[in-house]
Amino acid sequence: MTAWPANGFADWIGRFDEDSECLSPQLAQRFAVTLPSAVQTEGALPLGLQWCLAPIAEDYANLGGDGHPKLGLHLPPVPLPRRMWAGGALEFFRPFAIGDHVTRRSTIKDVKRKTGSTGELAFVTVEHDYSTDAGLALRERQDIVYRDPADIGKARAAAPVSAPQDPGVAIETNPVMLFRYSALTFNGHRIHYDAPYARDVEGYDGLVTHGPLIATLLMNYAQMKLGAPLKQFAFRGQSPAIVGQTLHLHADQGADGLTLTATGPAGKIIMTAEAR
Repeated sequence: MTAWPANGFADWIGRFDEDSECLSPQLAQRFAVTLPSAVQTEGALPLGLQWCLAPIAEDYANLGGDGHPKLGLHLPPVPLPRRMWAGGALEFFRPFAIGDHVTRRSTIKDVKRKTGSTGELAFVTVEHDYSTDAGLALRERQDIVYRDPADIGKARAAAPVSAPQDPGVAIETNPVMLFRYSALTFNGHRIHYDAPYARDVEGYDGLVTHGPLIATLLMNYAQMKLGAPLKQFAFRGQSPAIVGQTLHLHADQGADGLTLTATGPAGKIIMTAEAR
């Protein structure tokens, strides 16, 4: 792994990738059946389809030990091995439609080095613009965090507990849901399908439910609760969700929109979000 350079990877800021894909009815149908009906709005394309469009596809030789493309190809080669999608924010300008030719332009906006309670951290911010022939449809900020190797056997800090007002809906996670979502997004991260790797290398209690899948569930639940198309959505992961655990989605009305949580066993907060 590359050491931290003197310029802190500043030369990576502004680099971009661009790719495109037609939003086919087959892709939309596969995405729809992957999501539980409890979070879908009848007659509308589910939100979150952008994460299934034109995913990066590298040869096996260009993959790292975790199953992701090696750092240094599309993202800076920060010298930390464990990757997490920590959160992000989305701004919606126009909805996608079947048949749209969608182009995604992904630009590295920032790279920061920090030290936290769990050790050294690297934060990489990527901006994704999704455009169709009609113009910009969606702008997304993706926050990725890289960590030190897992300290296997070390007790995890106690997660916060939620007490939302909304009774919410329950989503049962299972390995088939994770497999389908990994396939749709071409996500090779082994924590989602390789249980020994997830436990013994990255230190999780089992297979991990994808962060963007949980965000997708919350996005669509928010749109159902609001009864109107979303304009803005921001989310942040708080703790991992292990497959087989029931996720509870809650949406409480605030002055400017909805405050959402996804909780796990005993009310443990998995993800928080805001929607307008």
